[in-house]
Amino acid sequence: MNDFNRRKFLEGSAGAAAAAVGGAGALLAAPAVHAQTLVLKPEKDAKLRVLRWSRFVQGDIDAYMVNVKKFTEKTGIEVRVDNEGWEDVRPKAAVAANTGAGPDIILSTNDDANLYPEKLLDVTDVAEYLGKKYGGWYPACEAYLKPDGKKWLGLALGAAGSYMVYRQSQVKAAGFDTFPKNTDDFLKMLKALKEKGTPGGFALGNATGDGLWCNWLMWAFGGKLVDKTNKVVIDSPETIKALEYAKEMYATFIPGTLSWLDPNNNKAFLDSQISVTNNGISIYYAAKNSTDPKVKELQEDIQHASFPVGPVGVPTESHLFFNQMVMKYTKYPNAAKAFLQFMMEREQFDPWQTGAGGYIAPPLATYAASPIWTIDPKNTPYRDAVKNMRPAGYAGKLGYASAGAGADFIVVNMVAEAASGSKTPKEAAERAQKRAERYYKV
Repeated sequence: MNDFNRRKFLEGSAGAAAAAVGGAGALLAAPAVHAQTLVLKPEKDAKLRVLRWSRFVQGDIDAYMVNVKKFTEKTGIEVRVDNEGWEDVRPKAAVAANTGAGPDIILSTNDDANLYPEKLLDVTDVAEYLGKKYGGWYPACEAYLKPDGKKWLGLALGAAGSYMVYRQSQVKAAGFDTFPKNTDDFLKMLKALKEKGTPGGFALGNATGDGLWCNWLMWAFGGKLVDKTNKVVIDSPETIKALEYAKEMYATFIPGTLSWLDPNNNKAFLDSQISVTNNGISIYYAAKNSTDPKVKELQEDIQHASFPVGPVGVPTESHLFFNQMVMKYTKYPNAAKAFLQFMMEREQFDPWQTGAGGYIAPPLATYAASPIWTIDPKNTPYRDAVKNMRPAGYAGKLGYASAGAGADFIVVNMVAEAASGSKTPKEAAERAQKRAERYYKV
């Protein structure tokens, strides 16, 4: 965990640390001791519509819908759930916010809540209740959804961890017994894999989740979009070094990565076209549950690892954050908040995590003790994604500017331009600087 997250987490989760002394079982049992309560009275004849991103893991939506059914049976409130791709949820959410009509609840990505904070219902009561009951929210959750330090714009759902997914046999055949822990050795491995005819591949299209490796790359060399005062500083010597490194990486990739969106590297890996990429646990999940023998046999060979550490000397993790927003125009605010409260309670959240096979890392400390994270050692690297992640707008304060810059794929486009050679690293950084300044207006 980086210094910022460690400090913030220790400030807010002393209770979780005390509970952990008794082991995983004690941690999961801790909520009963604290006896936190929140009673919300849904409106009469309430009906809810939820818009959420579509699954990359079938068990996610299956378990989610089981919980939706339980909520309806308990409350009598009908809930309609619509599923859309990550890239489609954002514009639909923006239209709903601007028109004042649409879904009551929207599950979206990264800091989308900061695009229209005035259009979102204050859910501070639910957030504080859950935080006290389940060991505290990890710092990234507050950074994304409590930007003013007072009011919660939404509830964190978790994050799809972006970690290294690789074929162990092919990495060993390239001369590496373990996955590289630093960027120098990582580049050597990529070059060796290409020479062996088993190249890697990383998304350089406008991929909401899989394009986040570009944040890691920039941060690993000391670059950043903005400084602590929200001044745009992406055009820097550190960023240039990162982009020069990206160019060397790109030379080892399979062709076509410039147009890759989130599904592409999954397909390429499972089709044995690539030996390493960054992804959530969905590739491993797909291999385990495949009915295709060729895909199924990949299960044993697939391994997961953290991103290599760059010249800055500390991990620089960037993961796909998921938020849950209640739109202020809803006719049923109490019902909407009651729904989110229900879905985040341990009785529902823990089976959902399990059903999703560890695809979503927990936002609350207590849920890190779920058996799903240790029942299979290959799941464990994904457990602490929310705990360790840097917010996408690092090192500045999140808000409209960071959300807009992220939605505009400024960092991903910069890396793609430099890596492919369509622009020099300096030209790519200069263009990213100008684009970002349009959002971060002085």
